[in-house]
Amino acid sequence: MICWRETGEGEALTLLHGISSCAASWHKQFSGVTGCRLLAWDMPGYGDSPPLAAALPMAADYADALATMLERAGVEKTVLLGHSLGALVACAFAAVYPKRVKRLVLADPAQGYGQAAPERREQVWRSRQRQIAQGTEAMAESRADKLLRSGARIGDVATVAAGMRRLRPEGYLAAAWLLANEDIHRWLADWRGPLEVWCGEQDAITPPENAHALALRWRAPYLSIPQAGHASYLDNERFFNQQIARVIKEASDECTH
Repeated sequence: MICWRETGEGEALTLLHGISSCAASWHKQFSGVTGCRLLAWDMPGYGDSPPLAAALPMAADYADALATMLERAGVEKTVLLGHSLGALVACAFAAVYPKRVKRLVLADPAQGYGQAAPERREQVWRSRQRQIAQGTEAMAESRADKLLRSGARIGDVATVAAGMRRLRPEGYLAAAWLLANEDIHRWLADWRGPLEVWCGEQDAITPPENAHALALRWRAPYLSIPQAGHASYLDNERFFNQQIARVIKEASDECTH
């Protein structure tokens, strides 16, 4: 049974976290976004959510899990915002369940290595296996600050590190397999609804030039988030939350016309 956090009421906005995070990482959105029903899931195998039945699940498996969660939450249609690997899952959900998505936002998107050479996909997979084998404490100590802008606030580093310390190997490895073997573009090819791409201007994990190229490929608006690294929703939460408010208003206005 997939677990999620939620607050507020009105237009639904669902947040999907990245590979080394969890629902709790969106705390600045839960405290700073108003005027909508805000939901954030713990991806299968993360936080309090059990892993998927498939040992090596693909994006469609995560999409089905999200559909089940939204049904339990009573959400028929949602604005969907995926961060990092969550962006790939969001695209799969939008492709498989297009009538359930009002608008699709990809923040600092991980695009997957599904179109890469087999050796590259294997390299990504093995690298992630080695990371988790070293332990979550080692990961938190060595990687947390790399997800943020240069000179990031101590509290933001602590948020990222806390998410890494809560990682469960089975959930992380399933997500790593997804990253190594899926491709975001195969899903975007089947999405016809509103789409936009955001990226922190200092993102060293999913670089801005890659995110911009994705936006150009699919003729989507591109937004650079100033003073922000990969975890742009933490680094510049004020700007990020303003954009959320804009997207929610646009989605609401569409319903009234």
